[in-house]
Amino acid sequence: MLSIGSVNPLAASALQRIEAPLPKVGLGQGIPIPSGAQPTQGFGNLLDGLVATVDGKQQAAQAATRKVLLGESDQLHQSVIAMQEASVAFTMMVEVRNKLVESYQELMRMQV
Repeated sequence: MLSIGSVNPLAASALQRIEAPLPKVGLGQGIPIPSGAQPTQGFGNLLDGLVATVDGKQQAAQAATRKVLLGESDQLHQSVIAMQEASVAFTMMVEVRNKLVESYQELMRMQV
């Protein structure tokens, strides 16, 4: 058992780790930037790319479903997975749009 004046070595090393300064992280360091989202790219272009990605997922899901319905493929599970993936991507895109509109409205309500 430790006396009141003694310091537990494990606690001391944990305290040193907590008090250690955090490393400086510059822009683009530490957080990987997706290949389609370069810092030089405009925000509108980024949104256009995301919309195109969601549209591509929906078209791929429609093509897979069409093949199953026409009997060209027996991959029903792949068709259902593609439809769910497209649905989730679309829902996320709509939620991002809603948050952007809400942020814009909040900025417009601010008084200068």
